[in-house]
Amino acid sequence: VDPTLSFDDLALIVATCQRHGIASFCPTLITASQTDLLAGFSLLRRAREQSPLLAAAMPCFHLEGPYLSSEDGPRGAHPRAHIRPPSEDEFAALQEAAGGSIRLVTLAPEWPGALDFIARRVAEGVVVAIGHTAASPAQIREAVAAGARLSTHLGNGSHAVLPRHDNYLWEQLADDRLTASVIADGHHLPEAVLRVLLRTKQLGRLILTCDASSLAGLPPGRYAQWGTELEVLPGGKVVVPGTPFLAGSGVLLDSCIRHLEQLGEWPLADLLDAAGAQPRALLGLPHREIAVGAPADLVLYRTAPFRIVQVLLAGKPILSEGKRCD
Repeated sequence: VDPTLSFDDLALIVATCQRHGIASFCPTLITASQTDLLAGFSLLRRAREQSPLLAAAMPCFHLEGPYLSSEDGPRGAHPRAHIRPPSEDEFAALQEAAGGSIRLVTLAPEWPGALDFIARRVAEGVVVAIGHTAASPAQIREAVAAGARLSTHLGNGSHAVLPRHDNYLWEQLADDRLTASVIADGHHLPEAVLRVLLRTKQLGRLILTCDASSLAGLPPGRYAQWGTELEVLPGGKVVVPGTPFLAGSGVLLDSCIRHLEQLGEWPLADLLDAAGAQPRALLGLPHREIAVGAPADLVLYRTAPFRIVQVLLAGKPILSEGKRCD
């Protein structure tokens, strides 16, 4: 969480997403100190309260960590110093700072007390996701029984080497009670793995996410981010330097849709549904449709390959610099 983040920065992030066809998204705060997380969620809450445009663009928030595995691999780029077990008191404070808008929490279910934590969040209407975990297959099953409904970027945030059969990836892939979110940016998952995910989960149990980090679109080089050093490689891949571990994506969702369209596993209409309608349904957000009186938030596009031609928000075109037409 960047303590210098401002409303103007949020407006720039929103405008950038909207130019790529993302009318609304779930801003994610990752593992950090409680002080920084409180400040981050407070900023997001105030932005929603003071700006109808930002409120529409950020309907709810995602807490990814700090209740994750501390092991190398599953931890990914999350700073080890701030990894900690689930805490009811801490989450209550974060939810209060967020104005009740935290609707998605990603955790590693192997922590002591995690199952009770999951059950309490589900009872509150919060969606719980399994991610950045070193859990055994039995612990995955217990988490699902407690109410976990999502696998956060399945296939990533994991060990480089796993047991051949008994592991947390197969267990999540096989469980139809779990929806899987997938990063299809061309770096996070090989094409063969993407094909297996698309064929196994199918429409209704798969969500597309870009997992774009604050380094997305920056030139190659090393950057200080999230209390650690990260590197943008030529081609846009974002990594923890000197390791095979990725640190978010360098592209936005339109690039992921284009990559999957070229695989030919699903029709484009289903890919767009997995990028828009499915995550909204999972989070309990209102269904969007093209109808009289509905918000005129539309994306005009061409196919083969998929590319966005024009984005309309409330019926008004978004200009190249991200501003609305008057």
